[in-house]
Amino acid sequence: MVGVKDEDYMKVAINEARKAIDKDEVPVGAVIVYEGRIIARAHNQIVLLHDPTAHAEMIAITQAADYLKNERLVNTSVYVTIEPCPMCAGAMVLSRVKRLFYGAADTKTGSCGSLMNIVQDRRLNHLITVKKGLMEEECRLLMQEFFRRKRRSDN
Repeated sequence: MVGVKDEDYMKVAINEARKAIDKDEVPVGAVIVYEGRIIARAHNQIVLLHDPTAHAEMIAITQAADYLKNERLVNTSVYVTIEPCPMCAGAMVLSRVKRLFYGAADTKTGSCGSLMNIVQDRRLNHLITVKKGLMEEECRLLMQEFFRRKRRSDN
């Protein structure tokens, strides 16, 4: 069940996504929560860092692992504006994230139920509880508006 706190955390992730827009990055924001506290927050920095792995989720996972001084993010929740890709979904499984909340689905690369479902694949050694569609419209509109502007500026 999604609660008020969950929306508060997603609002922080949306603010992170807006930071990405300011840097002309695809607007994805992520937040990791442990024991009711935000321990990591990030946005896409792929262009800025010239790094195809610099997704919001990956940066947040690194921050959270550093905060916890542990490669296992047991009992953490991830809030991300867009459904994670295969790389990010795999990293969440490997780091043992407990719960994932995401805003908008990604039918092209989404790996938490849309294109595939890495985070709930019973062949793997860890399953993540997933809550889809948290503040979906706001997350989807951020992405749509970003790409609408990109198409206009490319013409």
